Amino acid sequence: MPIPSNRLRDIEQYFYAQLADLYADGELRSMWRLLVEGFLDWTTVQYLLHRDEPINQSDLLRFYWAVEDLKRRKPIQYIIGYTQFAGCRIEVNNHVLIPRPETEEIVEQITVACHDLGRVMDLCTGSGCIAIALAKRYEGAEVWGVDVDDQVLQVAQRNAEENEVEVRWMQADLLQHTAKLPEGEFDLVVSNPPYITPSEREAMEDNVLLYEPELALFVPNEDPLLFYRVIANRCRSLLSQRGILVFEINELYGKQTLEMLSELNYRAELREDFRGRPRSVWAQYQ
Repeated sequence: MPIPSNRLRDIEQYFYAQLADLYADGELRSMWRLLVEGFLDWTTVQYLLHRDEPINQSDLLRFYWAVEDLKRRKPIQYIIGYTQFAGCRIEVNNHVLIPRPETEEIVEQITVACHDLGRVMDLCTGSGCIAIALAKRYEGAEVWGVDVDDQVLQVAQRNAEENEVEVRWMQADLLQHTAKLPEGEFDLVVSNPPYITPSEREAMEDNVLLYEPELALFVPNEDPLLFYRVIANRCRSLLSQRGILVFEINELYGKQTLEMLSELNYRAELREDFRGRPRSVWAQYQ
């Protein structure tokens, strides 16, 4: 079925007609607003004023292919190429995970808990969203972002430039014992590492499984705490005297994460997210 015309009102009707059976009304309204903003750079007011006007053929095709992508459950953030995170515009593509509200909540919790930070490191930084949001909040702090993938770090660097903050990026494979990390002590080390086991695949949505990078998602079934253990071991020599280690965690392994940290001589606590689910662990080395 072709789009009836290149008037935005007709494109909107086509959008809803094609996707009504796949998405809830509220989700469709949100996605439509994101497409108008992302493709046309229009505010809601501009859209209401100009929805009866035609758009050019190039933009018409972008809306058409967006509808086709949404039929295939491609995340709207990948379609428009960015998302909003903690007051920052963050570019996303198939090399990086889409930042979640739960991760944004952890950034806000850090902001409340830590009034002054001199040095910060974000391990498994991905799009750089955590490092960039913290660099905005803690002006003058030395912020590092570390990831294994050079293509990921290129996205992170573009995001830092877009948000006009300075973050130092380093490529390192944390699973290699000889991997070099920034020297010196850090007041905060934060990480949202891979933490999903393959056994959890059946419960996951297609928009995640089909489009988001597996490297950033999965750990072996037999070692779900792999990254947490490696990072906690490295951080015993990286944290300052009052330094804090903050993990985003798999809610299925909160107790095990606390036990592992205790064995490594950390004092740790589990915190819930806005849904009441175990979401982060905060720890200090004793």
